[in-house]
Amino acid sequence: MKYLAHCPRQLWLYATGYRPEHRSDTVSFGEALDATTYTRRRDVDLGEARIDWVTTGARVHETKSSRRPSPQHAAHVRHYCLLLARLGVNVAGGVVHYPLIRRTTTVEWNAQARREAEETEQRALEVIAADQPAPRLPRSHCRGCSYRDYCWGDQ
Repeated sequence: MKYLAHCPRQLWLYATGYRPEHRSDTVSFGEALDATTYTRRRDVDLGEARIDWVTTGARVHETKSSRRPSPQHAAHVRHYCLLLARLGVNVAGGVVHYPLIRRTTTVEWNAQARREAEETEQRALEVIAADQPAPRLPRSHCRGCSYRDYCWGDQ
């Protein structure tokens, strides 16, 4: 869901199997931060998604390496809440953790949040089902993106 919010082209490329993340310093940094922060927590693997951790009362927790909270991060957590709700879990909401700035944000889970998550999921499915990727975003939006070389490498 974060790819949809950031760049529909990135979502389409990821869904069709192009995955350059292993060459990205930004992705490596995020993985290292995740591996060394909140180490007493365990991932929750849903097969199609991996939640950083879920606490008692079914509160979803995600760790982000960003220094700035983003609506994309809340959408990501709402998607996880939706997946858990579909499994019959009575989800309480979520928390996004930003260890670099020692801050958290709360993500509500209610009927409106569920509608937003379902609408976002539908938009993602439409992007994935397209015959070709969405147009490139302006180059200035691509800083730090692991797909930048694919989209802008010939320029």
